[in-house]
Order: sequence, then C-alpha cells, then structure tokens
Amino acid sequence: MTRLIIVNGGSSSGKTGIVRCLQAVLPEPWLALSVDDFVDALPAVMEGGIEFGPAGEVSVGPAFRTLEAAWTAGIVAMCRAGGRAIVDDVFLGGASSQQRWRDAAGDLETLFVGVRCAPEIAAGREIARGDRARGMAEQQAYVVHEGITYDVEVDTSHTESIDCARQIANYLNS
Repeated sequence: MTRLIIVNGGSSSGKTGIVRCLQAVLPEPWLALSVDDFVDALPAVMEGGIEFGPAGEVSVGPAFRTLEAAWTAGIVAMCRAGGRAIVDDVFLGGASSQQRWRDAAGDLETLFVGVRCAPEIAAGREIARGDRARGMAEQQAYVVHEGITYDVEVDTSHTESIDCARQIANYLNS
C-alpha cells in the first residue's frame, strides 16, 4: 500500500493545487508537505543554506543538504508510523534528487508523480502569483525532470488540477 507520494515539478507548474485536490479525492487522509514548507522553516541566514539568484537561479549548500536529509527522514518516519504523506518537491538535482528520496524511503511503497507544464504557461503563473523570482519557472520547467523515472505523469498546461489528481488517484487504485 502506497504511503508516500512524491510530486515533482518546476516552480509554478501546479503541484500545490494537485496535492490539495489529491487530498480531496483520495479516500484516506493524507498529509500535504512541501519543499516550500521546508525552505520556510530554515533560518533566515544560514552559511551553506539556500540562495536565490536575480534570474530565479537556486543554489544549495551543505547545511541545506544536512537539514533536508533530516526533513526527508522525518517524513518517511511519519509514513512508517502509519501516516500518509504527499510531498510537493522540486528536483533541482534531477536524478540525484530522486535518488535521495529512494534512499530515505527504502522499502516504503512510494509513488513518484511528474508534473509537467509548458514553460511559457508556468512563467505566466509565476508573474500572477508574484511570490517567485521571475525566470524560476522557465528555468525549472525541464531540468527538474531530467533523468527522473515516474510512476505517473500529468501535464497542467491545459488540464485542471482536479483532473490531474483524479488521474493520479486512478493510477493508485488500479
């Protein structure tokens, strides 16, 4: 039985909306957790943390990776203790990002979901939301999927979050 769902996609691709819709359509209760929750929990100033460049570039250092590993292990522990979690993530490191989740999850049944969105549509959403550095959505649209193997993929370019969530739920129930 799947206890952990990892939803990967670039900034402004629609991951958060899909996660909220998944919580509504799945019969069991699922916790929604996000890489944004993790980043928001970090100290405002941290040597070796996370930095955002003027054109939307993101770079992380060793202190970030140490805390990220603890956060990931905590989510896996919640799932092993009987909870279910849907994680909204951004695999900036491509396959190595996915491998960190695979290593942490071990034999815990995990579903990997890819959320794709045309870069120009994600860029428009980025402008509309106003809380992201301009350029981040376009930079991440393809790079976060490089080398990733998914169980199911959805595209939010022209598909509503609820329909994507139903597609994921149908996969889980098949």
